[in-house]
Formats: sequence, structure tokens, C-alpha cells
Amino acid sequence: MTSPTIAPPSIREPRRPLSTISGILIVAFMLFPVYWMLNVSLQPGGRAVGTPWFPATPDFSGYANALSQQGPHLVTSLIVAFGSVVLSLAIATPAAYALAHFKIRGAGVFLFALLISQMVPGIVLANALYTAYNKLGLLNSIPGLILADSTAGIPFGILIMRAFIAGIPKSVIEAARVDGAGHIRAFFSIVLPMSRNALITAALFTFLFTWGDFLFALTLTTTDEVRPVTLGLYSYLGSYVNDWSSVMATAVLASIPAVILLAVAQKYVAAGVTGGSVK
Repeated sequence: MTSPTIAPPSIREPRRPLSTISGILIVAFMLFPVYWMLNVSLQPGGRAVGTPWFPATPDFSGYANALSQQGPHLVTSLIVAFGSVVLSLAIATPAAYALAHFKIRGAGVFLFALLISQMVPGIVLANALYTAYNKLGLLNSIPGLILADSTAGIPFGILIMRAFIAGIPKSVIEAARVDGAGHIRAFFSIVLPMSRNALITAALFTFLFTWGDFLFALTLTTTDEVRPVTLGLYSYLGSYVNDWSSVMATAVLASIPAVILLAVAQKYVAAGVTGGSVK
């Protein structure tokens, strides 16, 4: 006669209200500047001192001023950011594929040089580019800003996409080669669709690099015709320091594209960053 088996009691992790409260307080502390930026942008009269904690009577005149005066700068930043993304991916993606699946002499040295290039201060690159752009006539031009901002997006894209593409089984590419596909067709038909997460990750970070760039914009542009929103906000702050609602409204508008892209591409970024860590 066998004795009945008694199932062990389920073990539940004890709730830790203190940890939850601490996490909420930390998040609230980190997001408070964002709330205050939004709060000041809705205050009437552009007050900075004595601003109430909540906009009881929201005033959107600051956003009207920001759109009328900083709208062209927002458009310039969008054009430069998307242009930098396209140029960076067009160069980084095939380079990453070649480094991952072809036997290239000196590939390790090249990757090490890419890592070193990420450590060069931006002011050094900006001064060198200013000298070259002055001779080439690329100062105060959107193509010049796209090329300058791509100096950060291309190395980052190569590094992160090479790690991901190296995890793609070679048997998959070899099967496409057996079926008659060349290297170019295998790249576009096999590698690119499988590297979607890495592509989105590289594109997102390149967009954020370019969107938040201030150093290249300050060094390589001297006119108001071609001026990204970061530089426009900087000059706007000096000219309209008494109208903080317009200044903060510009900051809110400048934050919206980055917030939307991060919210949409969050799951792809998590998969793209970790995709090359495990084979």
C-alpha cells in the first residue's frame, strides 16, 4: 500500500512594499524635470519664478510661438536626422556583413580602430571637419551636417550589426548560395530580413545621436537658414529668456520625436542589443 503523495506548498515571494515605494520615488525623481518642463510650457506669461505646481489654466501660446519661430529648425533636425540614419545604415550594414562572414585580413585591427574612434572627443572631429568643410564649401549645408553626424552613427552601426549578423548561421546563407543566389542577393534576401532588430536598433541610436547633436551644429553652421533645433533652442534661450513658456514649449516639441521612436521601437531595441551576445 502506497502512501498518498502530498504536494509541497507553493512558495510565494513575500511582497516588499518598501521596494515598490522606493522604485516609485526614484522614477518620480527622474521624471520630475520632464514634468516641470511641460508645466512651465503651459503657464501663462512665461513665468519662471513662482511657477505653480500645476497649470490650473493651461495656456498654449508658448507652443504657438515655438512652432512659428522654431518650426523650420525642427524640420531641419528631422531632415538631418533621417538623412544621417539612411547614410549610416547604407554604409554600416554591408560593412558589418562583410566583417562577419568574409575572411578579411586585418578585420580585428579595423574593429579595434572603430572602437578607438568612439573615444575621440567630438570637439576634435568638429574642428577637423570645419577646416575640411571650409575648403569643400559644405559649411551651412544640410549634406554637411548629415556627413558630420554620420561619423558617430556609422561606427556604432558596424559594431552592433556585426555582432548580430555573426550570430546568423552560415548554413542559411550557404543554402541560399547553393540555390543560385549571389552574395548581394543573399545579403538583401536573407541577411537583412533576419537582421531587422539590429537594423532598427542602429537606426534608432543614430537618430538619437543626430537629433541631440549640438557640437557639430554649433561648429559647422553660422546662419539661420540651416540650423538644427538644438542650436535654435540655444539661441532662443538667449533671446527670449523672459518667455520661459515658449522656451519650454520648444523643448517639449523637440522631445516628442525621440519619445515616439523609443516607445515604438522599444522591443526591437531590446532584441537587437542582446541578439549578438548569445550564439
